[in-house]
Amino acid sequence: MTRSPSSLRDVRMNRRSMADYYVYVYIDPRNLEEFYYGKGQGARKDAHLFDQSDSAKAKRIQAIKREGLEPIVRVIARGLLEDEALLVEKTLLWKLGKLRTNIATGHFAEKFRPHNTLHKDLSGFDYRNGIYYYNIGEGSHRNWDDYVQFGFISAGGAPRWRDAMLGFNPGDMFAAYLKGKGFVGIGKIASRASMVGRFSRCR
Repeated sequence: MTRSPSSLRDVRMNRRSMADYYVYVYIDPRNLEEFYYGKGQGARKDAHLFDQSDSAKAKRIQAIKREGLEPIVRVIARGLLEDEALLVEKTLLWKLGKLRTNIATGHFAEKFRPHNTLHKDLSGFDYRNGIYYYNIGEGSHRNWDDYVQFGFISAGGAPRWRDAMLGFNPGDMFAAYLKGKGFVGIGKIASRASMVGRFSRCR
């Protein structure tokens, strides 16, 4: 279906009329610490100044006012559609972490990395788990029965085989192939590859 120029113009105007959301922040003037993020329209950003509840946010605002001060309220992003505003808000909430006074964690929470995990690799964020074909290559130094009994797999003989093994991540699945026998088993990588003497357990 082809839209007329006037209908396309109406769509663009309607989109612009919906893009009136903004994302704002509350800052404590005593230490310039950001403590609350929100999204809204119109005068929403100022509504918290009159909040008399016992929430952490309201208590902090009241404490600021007792010092004869007012929270610094600043708009961070404007001209947003609601979904865009929600995503910006969630990004800021994630960054602020435990220092915020927001009760809710924000929308799109499932798309963000859990807090306190920057010290480790996470599947789905730092890498994606996959299913791989693994040729056992039995010989004098490798035997499938040993792999099964002791719960490890190995590779060697050339840098490319070693590098392929180093590419495995915890959670990856592999299908083990034995020449002349076909596929003889499957396994799941439980830890990263290590040098001889230490080994990656699989199950």
